[in-house]
Amino acid sequence: MTVHQKRSLKVEKLARIYDEEIAPVWGTRFGKMLLRNLAVPDRGQVLDISCGTGYPTIEILRRMNDGSRLIAIDASSAMLDVARRKVADLGPLGKKGVFFRTESAVPKLSFADDVYDLVVCNLGLSEMPNLEAALRDFARVCKKGGEVRCTLPLAGTFEEFHDLYREVLIKHDKHEALDRLDKHIELLPTVDHVERCMRSANLAGGLEVEEFTLLFKSSREFFFAPVIEYGPLAEWKEIAGSGQEMQDVFWYIKEAIDAYFDGRPFQVTVKAGCIVGKKLDANRPAIADDVEIDIDEVTDEHDEEDDTDLPRAPHRIAVGSVRLGDVGDLEVEEISAHDADVLIDEVSPEEQELDAFIEGKKRPSHLDD
Repeated sequence: MTVHQKRSLKVEKLARIYDEEIAPVWGTRFGKMLLRNLAVPDRGQVLDISCGTGYPTIEILRRMNDGSRLIAIDASSAMLDVARRKVADLGPLGKKGVFFRTESAVPKLSFADDVYDLVVCNLGLSEMPNLEAALRDFARVCKKGGEVRCTLPLAGTFEEFHDLYREVLIKHDKHEALDRLDKHIELLPTVDHVERCMRSANLAGGLEVEEFTLLFKSSREFFFAPVIEYGPLAEWKEIAGSGQEMQDVFWYIKEAIDAYFDGRPFQVTVKAGCIVGKKLDANRPAIADDVEIDIDEVTDEHDEEDDTDLPRAPHRIAVGSVRLGDVGDLEVEEISAHDADVLIDEVSPEEQELDAFIEGKKRPSHLDD
């Protein structure tokens, strides 16, 4: 099997995991906020940025009339393939004006100014290097008087884990790792920061905020739930360091979670934000080097060379035994950490297996010093 074939299988696997296990507990929860009170104008032009595997794309499609058109873009053609199949399964509804395009919103959108009546982005902002610049670009392609709606996780998301992680690093004098953790946490935007970015983008409206919880049976179920394993876990490992240093930190974290929450599920909070802004008439911030594209020429063709893996997350978040709801209603089912019948690339250093969760692995003796 060639390297390209191996990579294709890995990308397809990630798209499937995202759609079946991550989206239901993460993307769907944010997407429902985005859809609340959403109306598509008659004969409206809609742009769905970072549409993933088709939610809330399909729900927006259901609200469109026959004269409207929806352009859905994503950097991963594997994700778009899943979305296409879902639209095809809709029958006549799927024959409405919907077009898919493999395209990233980074560094900027390739569409002309003032094109769309409605611009939506469910969780894609978290993958963009500059929130303010991204919102300005979204507003640029939106018509005056049109609406921009975007969801994103806010400061305070995973706060319980971050607090525990900080305690572990302080207790064991991991000062450099502690600095890295603080910088990582600061990447999640505050409400004030998002509102300032909206004003900079000339969007009048507000930020809706909701909280929900994710529940995990144990530390193992937490780290191997797809919303975590394929999400922030890689970044958390990098914060801890590398090699044995990283392994030691995660032994401490595992023991702390299991000690603090023994007999109870580990619960983490997610603070979800939904930007709802109307583009004002004047003083639109300028975006240099605009590239104009005739939307009539947008098709569902895609370039395989533009393929990328799943977006990095907290962005990528996981399920496994994760359930939404009250602790008393928690249901748990066993999951396998890996899908053995799918061939993937050799494990990279940042994907190194955590010793603390290898069956039969004993706690290193040097941790007792």
